[in-house]
Amino acid sequence: MGEKKGTRVRSNYIMQGSILAAASIISRIIGMLYRLPVTNIIGDQGNSYYSAAYEVYNIILLISSYSLPLAVSKVVSAKVALGEHRNAWRSFKAAMCMSLVVGVLASALTFFGAGFFTGTLLNTPESELCLKVLSLAIFVMAIMGVLRGYFQGMGTMMPTAVSQVIEQIVNAVVSIVAASLLYSYGTSLDAAEGVTEGTGGAIYGAAGSTLGTSLGAAAGLVFLIIVMLMYNRVLQKNLRRDHVSEDQSYGSMIRILVLTIVPVILSTAVYNISGFIDQGVFKFLMLDLQNADKEMVDVYWGIYVGKYKLLTNVPIAVASALSASTIPALTRARMAGNKKEMCRKTEGSIRMVMLICVPSAFGLTALGEPILDLLNWNTDKSAPLMFLMGSSAVIFYGLSTLTNGILQGIDRMQIPVRNAVIALASHLLVLVVLVQFAGIHIYGVVIAYLFFALLMCILNGVAIRKYLNYRQEIKRTFLIPGVSSLIMALSVWLLYTPLEGALGNKPATVLCLLLAVLIYGFFILFLRGVTEAELLAFPKGRLIVKALKKIHLI
Repeated sequence: MGEKKGTRVRSNYIMQGSILAAASIISRIIGMLYRLPVTNIIGDQGNSYYSAAYEVYNIILLISSYSLPLAVSKVVSAKVALGEHRNAWRSFKAAMCMSLVVGVLASALTFFGAGFFTGTLLNTPESELCLKVLSLAIFVMAIMGVLRGYFQGMGTMMPTAVSQVIEQIVNAVVSIVAASLLYSYGTSLDAAEGVTEGTGGAIYGAAGSTLGTSLGAAAGLVFLIIVMLMYNRVLQKNLRRDHVSEDQSYGSMIRILVLTIVPVILSTAVYNISGFIDQGVFKFLMLDLQNADKEMVDVYWGIYVGKYKLLTNVPIAVASALSASTIPALTRARMAGNKKEMCRKTEGSIRMVMLICVPSAFGLTALGEPILDLLNWNTDKSAPLMFLMGSSAVIFYGLSTLTNGILQGIDRMQIPVRNAVIALASHLLVLVVLVQFAGIHIYGVVIAYLFFALLMCILNGVAIRKYLNYRQEIKRTFLIPGVSSLIMALSVWLLYTPLEGALGNKPATVLCLLLAVLIYGFFILFLRGVTEAELLAFPKGRLIVKALKKIHLI
């Protein structure tokens, strides 16, 4: 009985991570699906304006509130592990006060500094309106981040997961409608001025697509507030039964949060700022030094951000979700002084990420061009080549994202900062050499993006081995997923051409994607890459195991 209970406790973070991962994947899929009509409405040029504003938005979000869920969950989970429910609640209230102040300041900075950020720094003044629309979302996300972090610290990912899906559904509906209406408005302004090929439609259409982000965030916040009100009875019960803690002052709470948040901000900001810097450097090299055509440069960047990165980010969402659930789990194990449990959680989360990211990378390599045709995104010859060259970034970004979270969970907050700075500087050197001297324009950005993530994986892996005395299991984590993915990729690559001849492009692509899932799943089970115990840790795990036993796959 004790062993079963221990197994349930150990697998709970995988269960919670799976819930959040499923929600993240659903959100990313919704995001990808609604970007299809939006991209077709605003075009690659409009995508470039949208992405420029979004890069600035992401950086300000990272600095102001992106680290709040992680920091709050880390502090709350540490207090709950000690039975200090009152101090966990006081931590939440202190974090909420911080978020209100920071959210207002960051939102104001975004709105009033939009012209400087997009025009002066990114050489894309057409994105100013987009960024102003996004300023509201920054304030909302700051508040929402604290609520999500509190629930994650209490050990449940469900409120975060559901709020993500609600946020993305509202985002999708509003983005499509607003992009269409405002694109028409922008083109009518161009027509009124007698401009036949103006940028008004792209500018206003891109701004319309960002409106969904702000309103979607507001919808997610409303849901979390409702959940918090419903949770109040449980909260009061926990507060009454807390007889172990002495109330810490709010000043000390804020100090703890700041000491937790600052390293996280630095690591996540440096880790994620590469896209912002890449755009500025790439456009400077292409426009100012090489005198390239601006419309061509905007189209290249729109394809890179709006198609290549959008698709590759779907499986990477699994790593982000598992990172969010692993950090409080590792914090609890660290507070208990259980190093063996910390290593077990590290190994389990890495294996889970590789089970998703490895086949995703192989699948995008084998079917990149057919997927682009399926989505009506194969508008330029550069798009398929980006996937052929850079799909492996899915593996390295997934692993580096997770290992960042693992290092933060074992209280080595400064290590991801140091590693990200080294990777950022190194990747910038690679970017300049490839774009300016090798002359491979946007492909140099793809290779530099891949190099950054690879270097982060190596540096983080060395640090985890050092501080946890951790030895990575190779066979089930990397070799079996790799072999299964290779067989899957070769199979669908060989099958696609005859299927296309018989069925046409889109039906053949859909069928190949379904076959890819079945082939990979079969070989993972056949080669014993996943155990029954691991399958039971998934949501509806018992149902999955029962079905697989009926067909004798386990």
